[in-house]
Amino acid sequence: MATSSARLLKLALPLVPEHGFTRAALARSVLHLPTPHVAPLSDRAVSSLFGSGDRARKTLFRAWLDGGVESMQGARPASVKEALHARLAYNEPALPHLPEAFALLSAPESGMPPFDPMPALKHAARVADEACYLSADQSLRLAWYAKRASLIGVYSAAELHQLTSPQSAHAFLDGLLTTSSTIDSSVEDVRLFSSYIFRSWAGIIKSKGIL
Repeated sequence: MATSSARLLKLALPLVPEHGFTRAALARSVLHLPTPHVAPLSDRAVSSLFGSGDRARKTLFRAWLDGGVESMQGARPASVKEALHARLAYNEPALPHLPEAFALLSAPESGMPPFDPMPALKHAARVADEACYLSADQSLRLAWYAKRASLIGVYSAAELHQLTSPQSAHAFLDGLLTTSSTIDSSVEDVRLFSSYIFRSWAGIIKSKGIL
């Protein structure tokens, strides 16, 4: 097919709020080309371009996560706080679909263990890195690793809160940022936080009957 998969992924992203992170969203992407197709992609074409089965859905979700980083860059934040708020705002149109998407991304193909928290932690680490980079905060030079670990915890907790209480997510983030500025992060903090992420994501997924 002449149209690249990367281009179709971009066209599929605005369809996520309505169709979720689904093969249907990918199939319908061709309907939004400058010269649109008359019908969605066949299931075979979706598999050929984006992967078979749930691999296509994971491809779409990863592209959406990449878009989240781009949204932070586009907001031109002057501080870490503004950068993290911009990233939370990016979530809002897709909130109903995020628990299932993270569950899908965190489910190993082997099936063991049933839930792997590392993709969610890597996502939060990427957001933290980008927030630090965009803010150009000179104070981070001597405390980079401690600040980064703290921001990973702050953003992940705020995002988890957003899934269950979206109206108060931004205020919750502000409160966490205020608290984190008065404490130091340590290896023990990160270990405990990783456990918290695992339990929180597992609880959300179980409550929604996703896995």
